[in-house]
Amino acid sequence: MRPNPPIRYPYAESFRCIGSACEDTCCQGWSVPIDRAAYEKYHSLPVSALRTLILQHIDTDAAQTPLRTEGNNGAGSTPADVFAKIRMNDANECPMLSKDRLCRIQAELGEGLLSHACATYPRIVLAAGGDEERALTLSCPEAARLVLLTPNLLGRSSSISPGLAGVEESAAEVGEGGAGALPPHFWRVRESVLALLKNRAYPLWQRLFLLGILCRRLDSIGKGELNRGIPEFLRDFDATVATGALRAAMETLPVDRAAQLDVVLRLAGMLLHRSNVRPRFVECVQAFTVGIGNGPGATLESLAAQYSLAHDRFYEPFFRRHPHILENYLINTVIRGQFPFGRDGMQAGAPPPMECEFALLTAQFALMKGLLIGVAGFHGERFAAEHVVHTVQAAAKHFEHHPEFLKLAHGLLVESGMDGARGLAILLRNAGTGEVSSGPKPASQEKDAPGRPDGRSVLAQGSSQRRGPGSVRGLAGTALPE
Repeated sequence: MRPNPPIRYPYAESFRCIGSACEDTCCQGWSVPIDRAAYEKYHSLPVSALRTLILQHIDTDAAQTPLRTEGNNGAGSTPADVFAKIRMNDANECPMLSKDRLCRIQAELGEGLLSHACATYPRIVLAAGGDEERALTLSCPEAARLVLLTPNLLGRSSSISPGLAGVEESAAEVGEGGAGALPPHFWRVRESVLALLKNRAYPLWQRLFLLGILCRRLDSIGKGELNRGIPEFLRDFDATVATGALRAAMETLPVDRAAQLDVVLRLAGMLLHRSNVRPRFVECVQAFTVGIGNGPGATLESLAAQYSLAHDRFYEPFFRRHPHILENYLINTVIRGQFPFGRDGMQAGAPPPMECEFALLTAQFALMKGLLIGVAGFHGERFAAEHVVHTVQAAAKHFEHHPEFLKLAHGLLVESGMDGARGLAILLRNAGTGEVSSGPKPASQEKDAPGRPDGRSVLAQGSSQRRGPGSVRGLAGTALPE
């Protein structure tokens, strides 16, 4: 039996809030959940101006208003923990926020008086068997910097999951049901997932495509459609990945940048139509739209051509020099969402919907990558790590904490016919390995190009359901708040 799993990853433990030096605030733009213990502490405070302020703004109706599992501020609160919430002021800020952008509760009463959500944000605390697993939510700028820019996120170069590789799991760790039990082979699956994401023998889009294969096969095993044991399958899968045998087949997968861009536009449009759109996210979307050439007379084809140009000239060269950034984004997302089991699949007796979890991961990554491509086009040669952090943080603040976003995103993929293996490949792939063109042809010209070796067309599976230029107008016509 191996020792307790090393699930307190160093990066999550090393986070430190930078307070008033932060370019954003976690005390604005969403609800602040209050657990019962904190609520009772506030009522027990001696009479003071701060006690009066706190009690004036606590709303106990939140006990009947379930929040997302992570809490609206992503701090790991569960619905059962939410006893009340702090009502925001007219500026949609927490009224406990001082003029120097610090929390008055912490400053005057100490960290011990913070609610669980405020004390742990941006850390995500997750149940993993009898232990806890921790990750970070990237809606915090400092957390985003820490996750994205740390060259070796997991802390050791010799092992993806320190202490895990090559060690058999105990019966309790494999999972035999009961309260707090992990799904079967949770750690062994996690090891294969993280090892694949770190395998730079493949371009990132191919690693993600292989991850989709892994999820579909594990789903088939779970349903009894594939008569294999999970440990045996994972050994064979890891060995196949190591040989590179699937690389040639993946190179024949379609490149359809117009279809990819259309989905990105629609996902971004979903977020822009929320009532609470923050200026930082508006800045990102404005840079994205300029970077892909949006303006009067723009069509999906013209935008796709400029999108391709931004990818090839600015986005791809930057991330080729800094490959750890997007790897780290995916690694943290895997840990935060307990992928590929997902929050639902972590419940005792629940079948893990791994293929669906992969589709959701792809939607998140496609949106983030698409925004970054446009932002890279906007900044051109000046595109830098600071622009990546700004974009990821601002977007994450809008969709990581959006209770319905992932459900809506999955519905959009299904509606567009992009939820199958071919459609998800289109969302992941922009160019072949090492393919960086000096300037792509417009998609309308590519459509008529003869003699393609893989026989693909620009209008791939499901693309007849796309809204075409209408989706461009839907995004461009959105009223962006100042």
